Amino acid sequence: MPDLDPAPAPVASSRIPFRQILPNLITILSICAGVTGIRLAFEGRFELAVGLVLGAAFLDGIDGRIARLVNGQSRFGAEMDSLADIVNFGVAPALLLYAYTLNDAGSFGWICALLYISGCALRLARFNTMLDEPNKPAWKSAYFTGIPSPAGAGLALFPMYLGFTSNLAFPDVTPVAASVYLVMVGVLMASRIPTYSGKTFSIPLRREYVAPAILFVVLYIALLLSFFWETLTVSAIVYYATIPFSIRSYRRQARRDAA
Repeated sequence: MPDLDPAPAPVASSRIPFRQILPNLITILSICAGVTGIRLAFEGRFELAVGLVLGAAFLDGIDGRIARLVNGQSRFGAEMDSLADIVNFGVAPALLLYAYTLNDAGSFGWICALLYISGCALRLARFNTMLDEPNKPAWKSAYFTGIPSPAGAGLALFPMYLGFTSNLAFPDVTPVAASVYLVMVGVLMASRIPTYSGKTFSIPLRREYVAPAILFVVLYIALLLSFFWETLTVSAIVYYATIPFSIRSYRRQARRDAA
């Protein structure tokens, strides 16, 4: 009796649904925006360069939400998102600020740029490891550990906002002061200071607060369109002002959880 060939093993489908590709396309676009911002900065087109980095932050904010909306989450997408973050919110802001003013501080400015990038890398590495933290209380999801990298990038560019403003009487930031400030932002990113997460926006509003909240969002967008750099400057200051409140809120929740 002749030998029979074994039945062929089932071949895994090589088709990938578009819903899993879409979030990755958005992540790639964010990387292109951040890297193009670096190029424009070294060409002297600083305002457009900052706009592209901020655009990368916007794309970073929506890619995860779109992935959850279309059920397109994947481990591949999560790893790509982390790589995009170190480029867009670590390397890009540091090089933009270096081309804008830090280079006038010489090697000191470059060292400070490297320290900021290192702080961003440490923050992202810790964030990835904390995703697998077992038995994490639900209330902790409302807080980040340290300043999140997109917010850190926005804060790192604060000296550039000041340079672009024309309606606010802020003094120019010297290269050395900008270098020290950049390191401070990197330390805050790598720190264990609790800061509010974007998930706090999912808390239901009382009915009487819905209309004021909508009006506030419309007002903020209108201010961005009319006074872009001034609004970003004030927004950065307001973000710093929220940090003591997030620390106090976190500690209260921790005491309540321990009781």
